[in-house]
Amino acid sequence: MLIRVGYGMTIEVAQPTHLFTMMSVHPERARDVNWQSPTETVPPVAKRAFIDQFGNSCLRMVAPAGEFTITQDAIVSDTGEPDLVQPDAREWPPEQLPDGCLRYLKGSRYCETDRLSQLAWRLFGNVTPGWARVQAVCDYVHDRLTFSYGYARSTRTALEAHQERLGVCRDFAHLAITFCRCLNIPARYVNGYLGDIGVEPDPSPMDFSAWFEVYLGGRWYTFDARHNHPRTGRIVVARGRDAMDVPLLHTFGLHTLKAFRVWTDEVDSRSRARSEPPRTAVRSRLGPPGRSPLDLGAREGVNHLI
Repeated sequence: MLIRVGYGMTIEVAQPTHLFTMMSVHPERARDVNWQSPTETVPPVAKRAFIDQFGNSCLRMVAPAGEFTITQDAIVSDTGEPDLVQPDAREWPPEQLPDGCLRYLKGSRYCETDRLSQLAWRLFGNVTPGWARVQAVCDYVHDRLTFSYGYARSTRTALEAHQERLGVCRDFAHLAITFCRCLNIPARYVNGYLGDIGVEPDPSPMDFSAWFEVYLGGRWYTFDARHNHPRTGRIVVARGRDAMDVPLLHTFGLHTLKAFRVWTDEVDSRSRARSEPPRTAVRSRLGPPGRSPLDLGAREGVNHLI
């Protein structure tokens, strides 16, 4: 199948401000990109691409004072298969894990393994190790938390999400990641595109989504504690230890978010149309200056949209 993905974001800055974005399709899907527009800005500015320490595609630029808009549009090929389910995937003991997995066993900004370890072992210590244990974590988080965009808070940690019993998709991911790490299962945070393909359409405006991956049986598998069932058409944008590592936008100075829209739609495989992005994707739930309305959240009073 073909999936059309893209975004348009407008911010306002009081003075020329250096920034970088992390909103392009992940380099691992490069061969699946049938067509992609250059990242365009209004007004036009010079841009420089780089790959960060986690292998994510980033773009640096300087926004001039005033309103500044960034857009990109792409058509990506996808297998159309749902997330892989492998019930016999086994845990590897820490001493057998690849070196690159070790960073995903430690605590991070939003994942307080030191404060949730005892609870994790009490809840899941007797569950069969491997796939069944990770699925038990997802089941618990899915039932424990209530989802709503109105519950977004940029500073909420995994422990706070567990205590408050609410959050958005990043909170579901952070809590599940933390439990997995406490159980010595490498887990990493993922954000990307996830449209309403094969499911009932969500009436809310589209947004970037967050899920997580775990290392079992020698490879990484996708899990999603918010939806808690296999989905079709995930397109990874970025991975990291938690949301702090994968900001959609990082500005080195204050900014105000003025508008943001995202589209993720299956398109006719016989067409490569490059028409204007769907206007129905315009997001209207804008928060006060300095805060992001995004499902992925934002840090209050500083310069991240994550």
